[in-house]
Amino acid sequence: MEKFQNLDIYIEEYGQKLIDFLPNLIGAILMLFIGMWLIKIANGFIRKFFDKKEYDPTLENFIASLINWGLKIVLFVLVVTQLGVESASLVAIVGAAGLAIGLALQGSLANFAGGILILLLKPFRVGDFISAQGIDGTVKDISIFNTKLTTFGNQLAIIPNGKLSNDNIINYSAEGIRRENITFGIGYGDDIKLAKEILLNLVKEQETVLKHEDKTPMAAVAELGDSAVNLTIRYWSRNEDFWNLRWLILEEGKARLEAAGISIPFPQRDVHHFNLETIRS
Repeated sequence: MEKFQNLDIYIEEYGQKLIDFLPNLIGAILMLFIGMWLIKIANGFIRKFFDKKEYDPTLENFIASLINWGLKIVLFVLVVTQLGVESASLVAIVGAAGLAIGLALQGSLANFAGGILILLLKPFRVGDFISAQGIDGTVKDISIFNTKLTTFGNQLAIIPNGKLSNDNIINYSAEGIRRENITFGIGYGDDIKLAKEILLNLVKEQETVLKHEDKTPMAAVAELGDSAVNLTIRYWSRNEDFWNLRWLILEEGKARLEAAGISIPFPQRDVHHFNLETIRS
């Protein structure tokens, strides 16, 4: 009989607690559904805003996702607080969890931060030809954690954004035009002026070489080498014409120099042989 009395007491006690808790529970459920509906509307406005602006698609997706998750975290805190959990305790738990996750994912967080910097500062864009981390290639994709390049050999190179954002990057496509510097070596007994004239005329004949006032092609003696006089030929061209122009000038330049009787010497070294016995005597 005593057991039944205790059971009645427990039912009455916890039943009353349940009744007292129901308003908070109903309020939390309503807050959850209304909050998710408002977040959906906010996401729609954000997407419409980005559609009107010309931002990087990767940056748009990242910012939209960041806002979405931020709003959901705020909603989660509000709902849990509505259920009676103290906000200070909840913040402490979330902070401890965030610290543990941060320590476990240090490398990933560095790549994440690097991706944010790349997307905001835009040192390069998709389609640019860059040189970074010892790799040359065309940017195929920029994500939050890494950047993908397509190399000359059509291999896919994946570079972590953490290293990429903290090291030197050469962007060959940023300016739209490039200056080339090609060196031809001729013999010491050859006519320097004639060789310069031949090379300079070759460059000036090419329609794809830029010939503006501040970008005039030039030829000069670059160095008196060990076995050759090194001539440099400099010119400007658009990025899309750069490689075909370089290959043509290298091939045609050699042919024209040889046709004019100007030699292109091989690297050579003079070796002197001495007879020790003859020297001693």
